[in-house]
Amino acid sequence: MPPLKHHFTDTMDTVELPVRDAPVIADVDVLVVGGGPAGLGAAIGAADAGANVLLAERYGFLGGSATAALVMPLMSYHTQRPSARQAGATTLFPTDHGLGEPVIAGVLQSFVERLIERGGAIAPSPATGYVVPFDPEILKSVALELLDAAGVRYLLHSVASGVTGGSSVTGVVFETKSGAVVVKARAVVDCTGDADIAAFAGARYAIGREQDGVTGPMTLMFRMAGFHRPSFFAYVRDHPGQWYGVHGLWDLVHEATLRGDLALPREDILFFGTPHEDEVVVNSTRITQALGTDVCDLTYAEREGRRQMDEIAAFLTRYVPGFRAAYVVQAGTTVGVRGTRRVLGDYVLTADDVLQARKFDDVIARGAYPIDIHNPDGPGTIMRRLPPGEAYDIPLRCLLPDGVDHLTVAGKCISGTYEAHSSYRAAPICVATGHAAGVCAAMAALRRTNTHAVAFSEVQDELLRQGANLRSIR
Repeated sequence: MPPLKHHFTDTMDTVELPVRDAPVIADVDVLVVGGGPAGLGAAIGAADAGANVLLAERYGFLGGSATAALVMPLMSYHTQRPSARQAGATTLFPTDHGLGEPVIAGVLQSFVERLIERGGAIAPSPATGYVVPFDPEILKSVALELLDAAGVRYLLHSVASGVTGGSSVTGVVFETKSGAVVVKARAVVDCTGDADIAAFAGARYAIGREQDGVTGPMTLMFRMAGFHRPSFFAYVRDHPGQWYGVHGLWDLVHEATLRGDLALPREDILFFGTPHEDEVVVNSTRITQALGTDVCDLTYAEREGRRQMDEIAAFLTRYVPGFRAAYVVQAGTTVGVRGTRRVLGDYVLTADDVLQARKFDDVIARGAYPIDIHNPDGPGTIMRRLPPGEAYDIPLRCLLPDGVDHLTVAGKCISGTYEAHSSYRAAPICVATGHAAGVCAAMAALRRTNTHAVAFSEVQDELLRQGANLRSIR
């Protein structure tokens, strides 16, 4: 069990803090909080709709989980076909190939195309399993270039700590090296991933599984260089059934476990290729029973993630052909958190909505990624796919927190159940919901009205003008 807050103190004493004054450093139409995939979609979408936009980010770079936590590659945003398990496939990408029809366009398409132009990504295709392998450092630069081109201002090294206006949000307080500062805005988009802004404003939310509140496990991702592909795939060819696209090595895991060299917290080794021939990104640590909005749990997760990373890297170099000369070249700046708060919006997306590819009149984004639940109690992963060739709609109502004005949410904290969240948390879908949330916020700000008052048909029209894919309505 992780050390919780009582690891640090056994008292419930509180300390009264002095009331602070904070300078207003900007007054904008739309403030986007969080510079990850959702935030980039929101900022560019809002600017394209004519708004004066500022994006605030806690780190000194953009990309969110894609760069800070090395959550890579960008998972498929294409329709799927039934699983075709291919033992011994000589690839480091998924082998359940999509049918090739993308269900997300707009900002995501521009972003991916720019990454490819810069040599920072491989285009989605049958050869990649329709995922997009990318270089996180190039992604950071491309994100800045796209914001510059869109005319979006940005503020880095700024952690949101509160809101002004209460449930009728008028601005956000940030903690910075300059002290507390305030950015005022006519509309705010919460792209924090944890619904921090919505929570500060008093929005209702859910955390974890409906039955017990337990959240999905965290993962510290890491990149290994010095990987020799020919040696690895020679082993795969000689040991049928031990590698399936991106995961496997069951026999070697079993051998290392019996010898006391490995205590793997998940069922197998999982890693993906990157744009670099001699590199893989490893997704095999699993930190359970920790909450991503608790600083003590996060502290534990970072330490436990590194302990697991060291053990897994040693296993790979000792037991797995192709890794003999490999080494950890980078770990995530932060542990990857799959999910914490999910706002309760005007509609709550369900697993049935996802798996039945349900359509909605107020669709503002689409998804085709499967239900993908990593066991929060230990080994095991559940994958449940959509019907072949299908995609589900995400309604605008999922981006509008109940009881909070002038605020939209986007990314993995939108309104949905624990199971539905395991699909829409994928980065490409986060870009799409961010795109829509930014457009809705811009329309509300420019009209001096509330985000709840913006007609969904007008948001759809603007998204279509900006190249979004809303195939189910047009």
